[in-house]
Amino acid sequence: MFRPGPARRRSRRRRVAVLLAGALAAGLLSAPALAGQAPDRSVPKLDLPSPPGGEDVRVLVFHGATDEESPTVNAGIEAIEKIGQQGPAQERFTIKATGDPAIFTQPKLGKFNAVVFLAGDGDALDPEQEAGLESYLEAGGGFLGVHDAARAEPYSDWFTGLIGARPAANSPEKTQRATVEVGDRQHPATKDLPVEWKRPDKWLNWKENPSGSVHTVARVRTNTYDPGENSGGWDHPVSWCRDYDGGRSFYTAMGGTAASYEETDFRSHLRGALMWTTRLERADCQAAISSNYEAKRVTQPNQPGKNDQIGEPHGAVTAKDGRVFHIGRGGADADQPVVTDWNNPDIGKGKGQVHIYDPKTGKSTLAGELTVFGNKGGGDELVKNEEGLLGIELDPDFASNGWVYLHYTPHSEINRDTHMAERRVSRFTLDKATDKLVMDSEKVLLKWPVQIHSCCHAGGGMAWDSKDNLYIATGDNNSSQFSEGYSGNNPQPNFKGVSFADARRTAGNTNNLNGKILRIHPEDDGTYTRPDGNLFTGKETDEGGGKTRGEIYVMGVRNPARISVDKKTDTLYAGWVGPDAAEPSTTWGPAKYDTFARINSAGNQGWPYCMGNKQPYRDRNLPDPSKPLGWYDCDHLKNESPNNDGLVSIPPARSNNIWYSPQGGGPDYPRDADGVPSYKISEQKLTLPWLKGGGQATMNGPVYRYDKDSASKDKWPSYWEGKWFVGDFYDADQPRHAVVMPEGDAVGAPPVHAESLKKIIPVGEKGIRNLMDWKFAPDGSLYVLDYGRGFFTSDDKSALWRVTYKGGEPTPAAGDMAEPALRKEAGR
Repeated sequence: MFRPGPARRRSRRRRVAVLLAGALAAGLLSAPALAGQAPDRSVPKLDLPSPPGGEDVRVLVFHGATDEESPTVNAGIEAIEKIGQQGPAQERFTIKATGDPAIFTQPKLGKFNAVVFLAGDGDALDPEQEAGLESYLEAGGGFLGVHDAARAEPYSDWFTGLIGARPAANSPEKTQRATVEVGDRQHPATKDLPVEWKRPDKWLNWKENPSGSVHTVARVRTNTYDPGENSGGWDHPVSWCRDYDGGRSFYTAMGGTAASYEETDFRSHLRGALMWTTRLERADCQAAISSNYEAKRVTQPNQPGKNDQIGEPHGAVTAKDGRVFHIGRGGADADQPVVTDWNNPDIGKGKGQVHIYDPKTGKSTLAGELTVFGNKGGGDELVKNEEGLLGIELDPDFASNGWVYLHYTPHSEINRDTHMAERRVSRFTLDKATDKLVMDSEKVLLKWPVQIHSCCHAGGGMAWDSKDNLYIATGDNNSSQFSEGYSGNNPQPNFKGVSFADARRTAGNTNNLNGKILRIHPEDDGTYTRPDGNLFTGKETDEGGGKTRGEIYVMGVRNPARISVDKKTDTLYAGWVGPDAAEPSTTWGPAKYDTFARINSAGNQGWPYCMGNKQPYRDRNLPDPSKPLGWYDCDHLKNESPNNDGLVSIPPARSNNIWYSPQGGGPDYPRDADGVPSYKISEQKLTLPWLKGGGQATMNGPVYRYDKDSASKDKWPSYWEGKWFVGDFYDADQPRHAVVMPEGDAVGAPPVHAESLKKIIPVGEKGIRNLMDWKFAPDGSLYVLDYGRGFFTSDDKSALWRVTYKGGEPTPAAGDMAEPALRKEAGR
């Protein structure tokens, strides 16, 4: 049959538009337009039932083509027909397959619950037929597009919106085996699929990435096949859905081969998509659409010369009543004096502030101040300092006892002669009547020495598990400046006998509380006990005894500013900042790796001996630390530093889940017979392509848990259930992602899926540019601290933000569900 070419079809559409312009002007074509769309309303609407379809669920499979019919059509029709006869009787449907587009102008279109575009390689519909399809969606119909459907109606903006994206001209044509990441674990189209789904198909590239404007349920990993040029990088959506123009639209770019329709998993994917589009099952196709989230700054800028609204942001915790307690480390307003002279009794003196934001009043008030050491400003590492008020947690019974735990460095305990200080975790009581901390209520639970001659790496995060054990993250209290940015293992620099550049003295030392994640059980009397299952008991007799601390749960971490515990599983999540080397070295080892780890048991995460997936550094020691010694053996570590007062034989290093360098995410290398990587950039493989680094500083986030019983209208949807939020202080190419971890407790297993949050938690100068902490509130909204634009100070960008969800309920509406006669009978 002759079909006019594209030029003639466009001309025909223009003629029809002119003839019907009067009707348009008269308001006869009054269908509502989708926001941001300008649909062609030059033809009358069909009068269709709303919603389309009846008790006998039917699906129209359209396979019209302007050229030779695709070999996938017959396979697709047969597969969908079989799918319709699967499952419980009340979920079955019948199909009608046609290549005649005239059906889209007929009222009988309203008898179908969903329309499937199985193929479509051009302008298969004339204006009246496309208007019929628009009318069908507006009435509440469902649409499923498969593979080449993205090429249909190439001149229609409305159809582009219906599909969600258009293929790029350079999409690869050959069939290739690739890995699909299934990120939506709840949608009926994906809930029963493997998280990592390996399958052959023809993979399309996109003119514009639809992520953020559609709800992506699955992505294909572009590093598992040859995507050709302009693949769009790691974020490559392959299946998605959205509520569109009154109806529901699902599209999958898979199904480009006839063999696809023989796959059990692909049929499951199509069946789930049809369960939603036919209205047999509800689903949330709004949760990953960025415009459904609203980010608002909730604290005001400080008044000039004051920290009355927010101090130098350094941590936050949410109370069960919805209030947010947020702390300032100790840096003052940039106009305030900073004392760096060790002869001055006020050296480094600052105010660590606790503010309380109350969402009911929309105001943040000062609850109390601690006089801390840490306000020494910026500059060289022998000048600046990262001590101060570092962490905050509320007692599990805070609502009744008002107990607040603070992790800080009191100025009163510094020694200006030895340049030593005391770090402590103390409990204070909040006066419920005044909302002020009772400063003389302090109970010091735990204290330990830290050197303050040199910056850096104080750590600070705290978190509770379900057994009321308190986890305390401490940095390695070590300078970065004396090892060329590689392993912090230079034993030589010291001040009055205390090393400040050898992390083997701290993080790698079984008898030192720095560079660790501690776990204690606070008692009501202000003391603590040590829970079973820590890395050490403190009573080990190895090597003469007295060389371990029973508070240590995790050793070998560098600067864990943020940690979290998922109370559903009691799994610890942590992130820590890496060293400074911009590139790997064949002499010294890996470049700086910022790291995230999912931790299910006590152990050694490796620093300063090994990083990433057990990639070793080179040893160095006296008399000449500039000369490299042997590579560390990550599985048989020995702490042979002259500054070590703990065990020589220490626990083996274990792999971490996520690490990234300036070159990218998850760098790995070929290894020699001894397991030592080559550390040659030319041989580097980036195993986590969604990650990039540069200036980088990890900020670990929470695992989201959805509360179905909460009546909050602001809570994030259940789509995010169980996903781990990982981020970076900086907002350029660094991570700000939600990841899906593999099931089970495999140590060091990488994420199986990642998606960017940068459009939801906005980046940029007017957004949340310097992410310092993020916590979900009991109402399911997300609070985020923006550090500000300076360092060791606060400024007008220092702020607490709240990110809420405005997307609404799953669709279709409960009253619009298809109810076949069999389902009605079963319900009675």
